[in-house]
Amino acid sequence: MSIACIEARRAGETIAQLTDVANLDHPESDSHITIFTDKTGVVKAARLLLSSVTKVLVLADRIVIKQIITSRNKVLATMEQLEKVSSFQEFVQIFSQFGNEMVEFAHLTGDRQNDLKDEKKKARMAASRAVLEKCTMMLLTASKTCLRHPDCESARINKDGVFHRMRLALEQVIEIVTDSRPNGENEMAPISIYSGIKEFKNKVEGLRENLYFLSKENLSTMLEVILEHTEDFTDSAYTSHEHREHILELSKQAKMELEQLVSVWMQAQNQKTKDLMEDLEVAILKTCQCMNELKREVHSAATSLAADLLKYHMDHMVLKALKITGVEGNLEAVAEYTCKLSEQKEQLVEMCRLLRHVSGTEPLEITCIHAEDTFQVTGPQIISAAETLALHPSSKIAKENLEVFCEAWESQLSDMSMLLREINDVFEGRRGEKRVYLSLPRPGKHNANLKALKPVKLDTEEQAKIAKLGLELHLLTSDVDSETEKWENQENDIVQHGQGMSSMAYSMYLFTRGEGLLKTTQDLFHQAEIFATEGTKLASALHAFSDQVHVDDKPLLLLEAEKLISMCKQLQITAKASVQGKSATFTKVDACILKTRNVMTLLCQLLPLCCKLLRKNKAGNGCLKPAPPWREDRIRIGTNAHTPEKRAETFGIKSLENHVTSMTFLESK
Repeated sequence: MSIACIEARRAGETIAQLTDVANLDHPESDSHITIFTDKTGVVKAARLLLSSVTKVLVLADRIVIKQIITSRNKVLATMEQLEKVSSFQEFVQIFSQFGNEMVEFAHLTGDRQNDLKDEKKKARMAASRAVLEKCTMMLLTASKTCLRHPDCESARINKDGVFHRMRLALEQVIEIVTDSRPNGENEMAPISIYSGIKEFKNKVEGLRENLYFLSKENLSTMLEVILEHTEDFTDSAYTSHEHREHILELSKQAKMELEQLVSVWMQAQNQKTKDLMEDLEVAILKTCQCMNELKREVHSAATSLAADLLKYHMDHMVLKALKITGVEGNLEAVAEYTCKLSEQKEQLVEMCRLLRHVSGTEPLEITCIHAEDTFQVTGPQIISAAETLALHPSSKIAKENLEVFCEAWESQLSDMSMLLREINDVFEGRRGEKRVYLSLPRPGKHNANLKALKPVKLDTEEQAKIAKLGLELHLLTSDVDSETEKWENQENDIVQHGQGMSSMAYSMYLFTRGEGLLKTTQDLFHQAEIFATEGTKLASALHAFSDQVHVDDKPLLLLEAEKLISMCKQLQITAKASVQGKSATFTKVDACILKTRNVMTLLCQLLPLCCKLLRKNKAGNGCLKPAPPWREDRIRIGTNAHTPEKRAETFGIKSLENHVTSMTFLESK
């Protein structure tokens, strides 16, 4: 690398010398243009510069990959030691080392994930890192349970399952960064109904330009593959009778439309008359229309099933029953509820399989596959943890272990609700990604003189509290986005301020997960200040808007605007307050996120109210006053307001050293 950098520097210096007008003896020039006499030298130097810089970049990439592989190997070696320990003291020492190695691995893979250009690889990396994050805490409690109860078979099975899953995740990370598969085998991309229909329609519509670029057998085969995948829906016990009948009917119609298309197509190949070409156009349109209806039907079947299942299982009654019966030592009752959990697992796995077919994008498709794997693996692990607790009902560590696995299940169910919303967004043409509102100064400038912050660890209660607030904030941003999308005029000041606040709240949510652009608590507090300022601007816009509404509606609107001003002032005071120490910093972080959540809750009420009043005025009931323009000239803070930020479940351990709300589960006891 050193040699490559020297070569690149020399090449740059050569170009600088050749293009330095002051050093040229006799440049051929006029008042506007300088012509260098040594054109060959300039070209040669330019090629050398490109070559040497490319060499630096390739070497840098190889070094990063080597670092990740080396870090993975260290993690695997320490995991082997953890599997073999026989005493708590030895376990604590090795787990402390394991935690440090996981932090290093998280840093390296997090940076690599951000550098990936392929969205599919990025989604796979995010899924693997999410597994590692969740399994870190599972490994801790499962290992401690096994040490406490060494003769318990269910405890050993539980622990082995965690280690196996972590090894698979580590291996997948290496496959992604090295772009390779074990034993040289090629990765088989899962085929969904959406992608199949999209490709089929492209081929059919391509007949308009070229009648000879594919055979009728190719089209027939493509349709057969699509219809085979629809059997996942028609054969599913969870698909409603109505959806099943519609899918079968549309499948039959698709075959008939293709037969008609092929008939006209073959005739058009032999004789290109105007009538035949018109008939071909009609056949193409009818075939594509039928495929669109099939696509809409399978989407409806999958999303309605998902919505029903998530609503039904959101109370977590089976998990609660397992915890209670486990503590009671009631083996018979535990066995009964494990059967119910197995049934629930099968339902959720089937839901994920069907959602994958209608996910709409490769990253969402991979997220569905990851969710399916999570339910498949976590279900049996909960069962083994519950059996261990039932056998040792007085064991605190066995109880804690079951809690950890149940939390992972509940977390995945919560993630499925968000995934379902994103799948619907893609289907309906809304943006599938969240915008990040860049209100912060450029990294490295606003805090260049600050001392490096020391790593801070949160206890379990603090982690849970921040995680809950963050999740609530995320759901509120989705609600605000849904409300702003209902406005006809997206340039309206109220909409613009609302969208800005939603994006900033989303970046604060990402902070609670150890993701996004907010890296330290100082970043979070600064973001909270900007958020409060934006809320004050929204209140000003509401005051201006109140001059245009009916006199009876004005008091309510002004009352809500005053509430907003008061809440934003409180948030600003909290964000600017000076604190020292872990406890005080956590309290301030908690207060900032809590008050941001309260503002977002009020915003969810304000937006539909304003939209309703605006429509009421437009209805022509004589209430709209000819008020002066109330739109302000604003400078949107940040130049990349539309930079996409994936919701992918990234590895929270990365932020252990960065800020107090790290959501990693590393701990030593």
